[in-house]
Amino acid sequence: MKAVEIKEGIYWVGGIDWSLRNFHGYLTQRGSTYNSYLIIDDKITLIDNVKSYLADELIKRISQIIDPGKIDYIIQNHIEMDHSGSLPEILKRCPNATVMASPQGVQGLAKHYPMNCSIESVKSGDVIKLGKRTLHFVQTPMVHWPDNMVTYCPEEKLIFSNDAFGQHIASSERFDDEYPLSQLLHEAEKYYANIVLPFGKQVQKALDTVGTLDIETICPSHGLIWRSHIKEIIQHYVKWSHNEVDNKALIIYDTMWKSTEKIAYAIQSAFEHHNYKTRLINLQHHHISDIMTEVLAAKYICIGSPTLNNNIMPTVAGFLTYLKGLAPKGRKGLAFGSYGWSGQSVGIVENIMKESGFDMLEMVKLQYIPTEEQIESITAQISGQL
Repeated sequence: MKAVEIKEGIYWVGGIDWSLRNFHGYLTQRGSTYNSYLIIDDKITLIDNVKSYLADELIKRISQIIDPGKIDYIIQNHIEMDHSGSLPEILKRCPNATVMASPQGVQGLAKHYPMNCSIESVKSGDVIKLGKRTLHFVQTPMVHWPDNMVTYCPEEKLIFSNDAFGQHIASSERFDDEYPLSQLLHEAEKYYANIVLPFGKQVQKALDTVGTLDIETICPSHGLIWRSHIKEIIQHYVKWSHNEVDNKALIIYDTMWKSTEKIAYAIQSAFEHHNYKTRLINLQHHHISDIMTEVLAAKYICIGSPTLNNNIMPTVAGFLTYLKGLAPKGRKGLAFGSYGWSGQSVGIVENIMKESGFDMLEMVKLQYIPTEEQIESITAQISGQL
């Protein structure tokens, strides 16, 4: 695939990973792109790069436009290896280039790679002149690493937004108006839920800064470039970063002999009675990263497990670990489950959810197979708390 011109003299030259299906435990059914951008001016500048195994792809695209040896600046908005993995190969071809990163980025790059090159730290407010264009740097720490920053080109009204506004999509299309918007927003939502969710406060600060800029194009590090639906994606980021939720309840569980599943259906009935949208999610059949996408807009998170070996089901334990790390705020929770001769599972689930900051409803815990009367009682119990 050829390099793609975004604006006159500014090109997408990144790499496409069509086969990627797992990104740090996040299921990427549509693959991904690692976006890198080339600016042709008096000073030739490369913004970020790609995973190491896509270095040849990146270099070939750059070479369609210029000799890579002519690159003057390499801006490293983020040091994570999906953004910086090709840096050693790039530097072999342009040994006189100056690498620029945030102060934390400079420290991190030195720990990742041997840096026999010129390297400078930049911070918020710093500006470099390329020729007819300038680049302005804004640090955005913890969106989603301490070293993160974004780079803004006011002359083009274009921001290189790093991990913000990204999506994991492998595609020959490069722009938001070339791709189905519903799929694009879904992948942006999944990306936020599984990567950016713990950093809502930091995202709000970044949005406050971005809101002061005149922007016509957003160039993220993954996925499609935003040029026609900027208003929509920023509105979604505002909602997600403020933990705004819908009247939606997720009932997430695993089951051994269907008893915990019967409880799940009884809980669902209570929420439906109060006009909540509901999702019944069996952990045997749904990936945790897809579930987290549903969590982003859900007010209630109900998690159920039978007792197994005085503990909880491994699928439930894995999901709770993942959920706790992503730390959704402002949600209400419910622990439920059945048991045979011991019964520790529901208490374990509840304790983990409390540690994660959930405001808990009264737990539901039943021995063996629930009767019809118990099912009705569960529905009434939950309904009375809503």
